[in-house]
Amino acid sequence: MSAKVLVVGEAGPDGHLAAASVEAIGVARSLGDDSVVGFSSGANARTLAAEFGRYGVGRAYAAEDARFDAGPVAARVPALAAVLDRENVPIVVVGGTTFGRDLIARAATAADLEVATGVTEAAAVDGGLRVRRPVFGGRATETRRLSGPRVGIATRPHSFPVASETGGTATVEAISAADVPPALFAPRRTGVAATAASAGPSLTDASIVVSGGRGLRGPENFHLVEELAASLGAAVGASRAVTDAGWRPASLQVGQTGRAVSPQLYIAVGISGAIQHIVGMVSSRVIVAINSDASAPIFRVADYGIAGDLFQILPALTAEIRRVRGA
Repeated sequence: MSAKVLVVGEAGPDGHLAAASVEAIGVARSLGDDSVVGFSSGANARTLAAEFGRYGVGRAYAAEDARFDAGPVAARVPALAAVLDRENVPIVVVGGTTFGRDLIARAATAADLEVATGVTEAAAVDGGLRVRRPVFGGRATETRRLSGPRVGIATRPHSFPVASETGGTATVEAISAADVPPALFAPRRTGVAATAASAGPSLTDASIVVSGGRGLRGPENFHLVEELAASLGAAVGASRAVTDAGWRPASLQVGQTGRAVSPQLYIAVGISGAIQHIVGMVSSRVIVAINSDASAPIFRVADYGIAGDLFQILPALTAEIRRVRGA
């Protein structure tokens, strides 16, 4: 089955389409072939809408209004719903960011969508979509069929390949924000204060994550994890034992009470593998565990395991990666 699909574009830190949106475009193209329409909103909406063309989307709508950028996500829903009605779109795809999950949940109510979030597989079937997603903290995988007149999904980050560039262009059509109730624009963001974080990519968005645990013995040794991460261009994470001890800030914690991550590669260093940590990273595509205890639970979920002294393994591994990469 091939159906028209609308994909929502979100601006990344550099002002271009976010990586999650490019991934969502690839999903939309796999579901709708050439029948894909883009949607963007905000002060830079027209530029973002035109950028859809790079990834094989021929038409896109732009709700260009700076009030969207400082307003709540709910303000964008009337404009999105207007496009859905105009195009009679049965499938909506968004990237699985905080913005995307918020938007698809609100659209479910406003535009009568059956939705699923955290989707790792999606296939078009007669009458809707069949999706798969991890549930219960990654301890099970659910298959669900969405079969309403309109359905929507938010992808799980890094679960799908990004859309290939086609070198095409998109025809951009403006969509008015005049029908957005003024009350939705009333709550406005007035500032953003960054929390303490490690250098390198964002933990939740990174395609590679290197996390350190109590096996590092003390904060003075955590630089071994940071140096390995830097050699790979990876984000740095930590176990709860590390953040509770104050070795690193809580913003780096991976696990049930911290961040859930799903990178292409997750390297766990000196982490025993308590279930609270595992549920936060078990959906990673490839898991590598480095631990001196060969019976540690982390090895049960790891694709590759190295049982040995991390104080010898990490410096050697970092040196070899730098040599191969010419760093």
